[in-house]
Amino acid sequence: MEVKKDVLEGNKVKLEIEIESDRVDEALEQAYRQVVKDVEIPGFRKGKAPRKIIEQRFGEEVLHKDALDILIPQGYSEAVEEADIEPIAQPDIEDFYISKGEAATFTAIVEVKPEVELGEYKGLGIEKEDTEVKEEEISQRLEKMQDEHSQLMTAEREELQEGDFAIIDFTGYVDGEEFPGGSAEEYSLEIGSGSFIPGFEEQLIGMKVGEEKTVEITFPEDYNAEDLAGADASFDVVLKEIKVKQRPELDDDFAVEASDYETMDELRVSIEEEIAEQKETSAENNFREKLIKKASKNAEVNITDTLIDEQLDQMFERLSQSISQQGLDMETYLGYIGMDEETWREDNRETASDRAKELLVLEAIADIEEIEVSDEEIDEEVNEIAEMHDQEPEQIKAILQMQGQLAQLKEDIRRQKTIEFLIENN
Repeated sequence: MEVKKDVLEGNKVKLEIEIESDRVDEALEQAYRQVVKDVEIPGFRKGKAPRKIIEQRFGEEVLHKDALDILIPQGYSEAVEEADIEPIAQPDIEDFYISKGEAATFTAIVEVKPEVELGEYKGLGIEKEDTEVKEEEISQRLEKMQDEHSQLMTAEREELQEGDFAIIDFTGYVDGEEFPGGSAEEYSLEIGSGSFIPGFEEQLIGMKVGEEKTVEITFPEDYNAEDLAGADASFDVVLKEIKVKQRPELDDDFAVEASDYETMDELRVSIEEEIAEQKETSAENNFREKLIKKASKNAEVNITDTLIDEQLDQMFERLSQSISQQGLDMETYLGYIGMDEETWREDNRETASDRAKELLVLEAIADIEEIEVSDEEIDEEVNEIAEMHDQEPEQIKAILQMQGQLAQLKEDIRRQKTIEFLIENN
């Protein structure tokens, strides 16, 4: 077989492929054996008509399509290997020619993985974030625990202050008419929380228990109810009660009530260790991400729409799986955030482009540094997956092979080894 390769614009390659005549004749014979099964010709039993008779009756071209269906996939696969290219899309097959006793020819135009021109990827000098746990971080965590275990008590004073919980009845009006969802009784509102319509909470400060007041506000332009967005409204409000949050003391009794520890000292140590672990994990992830992004920024790659769309597909699938685990479908979720799939894809296109480039850069680094994955490393990963799912490694490996995921696992391991290389050579 002969292959001529021409590099085109847009990361495309044109392959002019010629398949030798003896393979053509063999494919035509295979095509005849397929076609003859369904042919009925007077004087011959069904499926038994000689090839010569069929070609005389219907013309030699009757076998050409089936023969090309045999030759083209085989020839294209061999041509890709011979031309040493990595297609990332299905080829466009053109200009095919076939005739008995002659070489067959066809042209394949296919988009290939773009070349990566690496820049600096060693000695990048990326610094890891500080993971020291500060005293204020422990205090904030304890305050949060206090809030979770606090109780609302009726205030002894009658005048409402910021930070209080106002128990109110209210009725809302737009153009003098009540509007749906604009009324409530015994509603608990934390003053200063910003959880209500902007401007509402501030106007309640200073009210006394039993007092009535009319509050004037304007709904935000981006309010989720379109009929109220940007509208002027008034609320008749009655302050029924003032409550304050009563936090428990930070003592040993609190430690026993709020945790599995017997003393505050033990609880503080536990909180410090937990924060330290969280900060270390976050710092490590950010460190790796910065290394990858820096190496990618230093490289030159022509990222095509095909690669971007492929990443968008994967991102959308991962998000769909995550959303489904929360009991939602993507259409419902996208509706919540005011998008459809098309706008989501457009909104995430730049992220997908960056991700596609980063993956290509990591692969190029692995190639130039000759980073490979051994069978033992694959087995180790399979063993970890098996242990995680409480199954036998052989069973997991069989499932991965059946699903065609073993190659992906190897690629993932190689990528992680490449990231470790960047860390070691930072």
